[in-house]
Amino acid sequence: MSENIRNTSSNTASKFRWRLWESRAEADEVTPKHPHKPFPGWLYGILFVVFDIVAVAALEIGVSSSSTRVQVSSPTVGFGFVSKMWTEGNFVFLLNVILVGLLYLMLLMLFNRFWTASIVIMGAGIIVAAIEHFKVEIRYEAILPADLGFLGSNTGNMLTFIPAGAHVTILVALGAFAALLAFVLVLRHFDGRKGRMIQTKNMSLNLTSRLILVLLPLLGFALYCMQVSTTDSWANKLSQGMGDKPSMWDSVYDAQRNGPLVAFTRQLNPKVMEKPDNYSEETMKEVAARYTKTAKQINASRSNNLNDSTVVYVLSESFSDPSRVPGLKVNKDSMPNIRKIKENTTSGLMLSSGYGGGTANLEYMGLSGLSMANFDSSLTSPYQQLVPSAHWTPTINQMWGAPANSLGYHPYESSMYSRATNYKKFGFSHFYTLTGPDVIKYQDKIDDSPYVSDKSSYDSALEGIKSGKSNKFIQIITMQNHMPYHEWYKNNDYTAESTTGTPLEKDEQESIETYQKGVEITDQATQEFLDELDALDKPVTVVFYGDHLPGIYSSASEDENNSLALHLTDYFIWSNKASSSQGNKTDDAAYSSPNFFVAQAAEHMDAKVSPYLAFLTEMHSKIAAMEPPVVNKIQGWDRIPEGQSIYLDQEGNPMSEEDFDEETKQLLADYKLIQYDITAGKNYLKDTSFMTLP
Repeated sequence: MSENIRNTSSNTASKFRWRLWESRAEADEVTPKHPHKPFPGWLYGILFVVFDIVAVAALEIGVSSSSTRVQVSSPTVGFGFVSKMWTEGNFVFLLNVILVGLLYLMLLMLFNRFWTASIVIMGAGIIVAAIEHFKVEIRYEAILPADLGFLGSNTGNMLTFIPAGAHVTILVALGAFAALLAFVLVLRHFDGRKGRMIQTKNMSLNLTSRLILVLLPLLGFALYCMQVSTTDSWANKLSQGMGDKPSMWDSVYDAQRNGPLVAFTRQLNPKVMEKPDNYSEETMKEVAARYTKTAKQINASRSNNLNDSTVVYVLSESFSDPSRVPGLKVNKDSMPNIRKIKENTTSGLMLSSGYGGGTANLEYMGLSGLSMANFDSSLTSPYQQLVPSAHWTPTINQMWGAPANSLGYHPYESSMYSRATNYKKFGFSHFYTLTGPDVIKYQDKIDDSPYVSDKSSYDSALEGIKSGKSNKFIQIITMQNHMPYHEWYKNNDYTAESTTGTPLEKDEQESIETYQKGVEITDQATQEFLDELDALDKPVTVVFYGDHLPGIYSSASEDENNSLALHLTDYFIWSNKASSSQGNKTDDAAYSSPNFFVAQAAEHMDAKVSPYLAFLTEMHSKIAAMEPPVVNKIQGWDRIPEGQSIYLDQEGNPMSEEDFDEETKQLLADYKLIQYDITAGKNYLKDTSFMTLP
């Protein structure tokens, strides 16, 4: 019995000691053995905002401190990124703070430690800023969604972002990180709660609360990324409302102007096209078979092969006829040579989707045969939003075989519109620009003009055309007539005046008269270029077109009735003496759009076609030109979501989809199927002979 009493006493004492230890442990958890008091919640809130801004500032510094090449169209933004909140009412800086804040909050709940999450978000900002700095320094290009591939199988290519002297930037970044880390550790030392956010003895409640608070900001950030590129979505309206002004012709300027994170997320999930209801592998096989039959019918009467000639595409920057601008009177013809060329070969007017900008979209249509009219209005720039992540990019230059037979020339920055990356993907072996890696040979400028002359562009391309025995595809994108225009040329005797009764403003008149002189210089250089080609003993065909009118006609653009006139440029398809097609004039050439040029060139050259070119030939016979809705203002990066696409008949009159006959409706439906399969679908046509020349 005494033994039982001893055991009972012993058990009671043990329980007492356990409860005493447990109560002490609980007390320690609630009140840690630390001489400092916990930071109040309001201080955490202030520090959260401060550290958030530090991360945003690091990202902005990464893209704003790198460029040693000052671009005419892309000034460095710098502190203006913040100051425009009170100077312009633009709050895109706050939008970046909100987006980074969502990621910060997610980390906060994930770690459940304020100080750990803070140093991670700021450290990540510094690392990304350093990478941005390196990429801008090497390529003049901001980080793009396509670069995420480097985190996978192409990790080794990250080294291509590191320039000489990178150790200085790395040391600065490490120094900044070390200073921030020290600051955070000091604050943590004086924080009695050590930054713990959620404190509860209930483990289930702790984990559930944190999970919810991780998922909510993550969901908000993900939904923003998914919707921001879709016209009229809540995220798109929020972004635009806070001051986001897409500038996707220049990824660095876009990141500087709108913040690297906003510019990056805008390109993550663009809505490309609506999926056609009947899209399937079976449907695409039927489409391929249908136009294989059409190609056989067309080829039965043609005797040449398209790639038996060298074909040169000349996208002439802003080239158009000033005398066609409504309400404008000019003193003399600035393009007599090209006017005469047009009279003696396949030629007409080209419907442009841009006014004062949008070059790369016209360029993309010309190279791909696809139309911007078929894309969703959310897709504003295929070169940035589509091509970098595309699995299949069939372009017309590929019909000339090996990449060695495809050469590009553009006397400006190779990074503009991400051309350097895209042209490599298109299968061009060389893309010659001012900045390389392939540097264009001739770089002469005229008088006070900041741009390389068209003659220099032509001279550079001539060397490529003449070299080797193989026929080639040559792409030339000129820069001479790029905006703005400021009395660049000496001995300029061009004048312009209004016929509407309201005189031209001084700036408008100066721009128009300078532009006219530039058109004259292009006219002369183009004639000399064709004369050089005429002297060659190899067949060459040139497709020449102006991409859009310059955005200088502010008087004419005020009248909505001038919309069509302000979107029509000049084009021609010409062949040299060594070609059997010199002097050919094709039917249905009076109006066109760049997606039809390759089919028209094949017809002009009496060349056999692939099923794809057969389709474009049929499409062009029914619809002469097609573009998305257009407006009389300088091309921005917001497509018009309302209204019907512009369709012109062979006389240049607008057509309504409601009035299309059944054959035209079928062709247009097939066009959307073809374009969806190539750009957003499963590439069923890739495994067929749809793109293959006979």
